[in-house]
Amino acid sequence: MELIKPKQKDTILLNDIQSFESNTRFKVWWLAQSGFLIKWRGRYLLFDPYLSDTLTCKYQDTDKPHTRMSELVINPAALSFIDIVTSSHNHTDHLDADTLIPIIKNNKDIKFIIPEANREFVVNRIGCPKDFPVGLNDGLTYGHAGFKITGVPAAHNDIERNEKRQCKFMGYVVQFGHFAVYHSGDTVWFVGLEEILTAYKIDIAFLPINGNKPERKVAGNLNPEEAAWLGKVIGAKLVIPHHYHLFEFNTEDPKNFETQCYQYKVNYKILEMGEGLVYP
Repeated sequence: MELIKPKQKDTILLNDIQSFESNTRFKVWWLAQSGFLIKWRGRYLLFDPYLSDTLTCKYQDTDKPHTRMSELVINPAALSFIDIVTSSHNHTDHLDADTLIPIIKNNKDIKFIIPEANREFVVNRIGCPKDFPVGLNDGLTYGHAGFKITGVPAAHNDIERNEKRQCKFMGYVVQFGHFAVYHSGDTVWFVGLEEILTAYKIDIAFLPINGNKPERKVAGNLNPEEAAWLGKVIGAKLVIPHHYHLFEFNTEDPKNFETQCYQYKVNYKILEMGEGLVYP
């Protein structure tokens, strides 16, 4: 099977990122899976990057092969201008040492946002000082580089908390200027999610669409209809899907999401990997 080629990659993508300038608008790029890069007034926030072949190598010759569908978009070491990077939970496609270590190494003032419940696991995987990550829980907020990040619970497949009632799986609402975006992390729908998000008047919701199929033997996510409907009920001005076209066993056709958005009259954009979108 021929790998899906990014819209932009490597130097071309990097030039696009670095050339965008605006005082009134921001730009977002999809870096595959659940990874999104936001540039706002010369500052950069990177959600949940996975830019390696860690999982493909790990599960090679097992009964759960992670066969890659798409080319790598960029070498993480090239991202030497990041102000904030996030991990929403401990699964490798959201907490990848081969991606995060070079990013952290090449950005001396970077802030690394994680669920506080995962601190010990994160520190062990990344090999960073225990006090380096910035830990959040649901409802807690941290500000840096013009971005205000608030933790939101995520259910993958359940809302899991440690003994301190801290969430192990999270999403993040980020406010900057007069904008607000929501990155879901990995989540299924749970009671109360729409009430939490509606209050923020979300401009862009980044939502997974790969669904929740037990036969995959991995935790699930929103399916295309659920993602479209969630975008509608929270009043998101735009919904961008993620978590597809990386591994053959755990993907979804984004055209199914497009169909549901038409049905529910939801404004959406399906990005190609490496593609940027200027908002508004």
